[in-house]
Amino acid sequence: MTEQVACLTLVTEQVGRLIRNKALIVAIGVLNMIQKLHLHVPSYEELNYKELILSQPETMNYNRGYDMNISGYDKITGCIDFPQTEWESWYNFWIGNEPNRYYAYIAQNENNAFVGEVNIHLSPKNKWYDMGIIIEGKYRGRGYAVGALNLLLKQAFCVFDANAVHNDFENDRSAAIKTHLSVGFKKYKDTNSIIELIMTEEQYNNITNYKYT
Repeated sequence: MTEQVACLTLVTEQVGRLIRNKALIVAIGVLNMIQKLHLHVPSYEELNYKELILSQPETMNYNRGYDMNISGYDKITGCIDFPQTEWESWYNFWIGNEPNRYYAYIAQNENNAFVGEVNIHLSPKNKWYDMGIIIEGKYRGRGYAVGALNLLLKQAFCVFDANAVHNDFENDRSAAIKTHLSVGFKKYKDTNSIIELIMTEEQYNNITNYKYT
């Protein structure tokens, strides 16, 4: 019996070591991706990039097939028109209104090339920030979403002192769900084909303390 207990203890320690090593490898990978990216608040003239990605079927395919009451929305492609006539009102609403609203492009450190966009805004009904993220189609599958989410969470919790960050979208978007869970979001609700995910300040502090200490 004593030998069995000793053997079980050894196996448990080995499994724990493997789990810790795997978590460390994941954390290092996240840190490396964060170091390759930064968030860039666009100038008015740079809104042509937003217009570009909203017009790309390969980028907006996640958005197709829904009945959405949005001006310029194409149900077949998921694309949304963003003509220059709308730039000024959009820019005045989103840019320079921190901490209520924050919008930025996701940019590569190496060459400042844009790979997508992120945003957060205070919920009028709840004590959290709602968020959004789009990775340009040609850059998907490279880990940019994980890096960008971490940078956005840092902005929310470390700069804007957020209580929580929340996102919701269709629950058949398995890749998006996996990405959010991988950075520490937790499932909040899953009803009527919509999943809600949340990261609280306490969760964020626990995760960052683990990653960086």
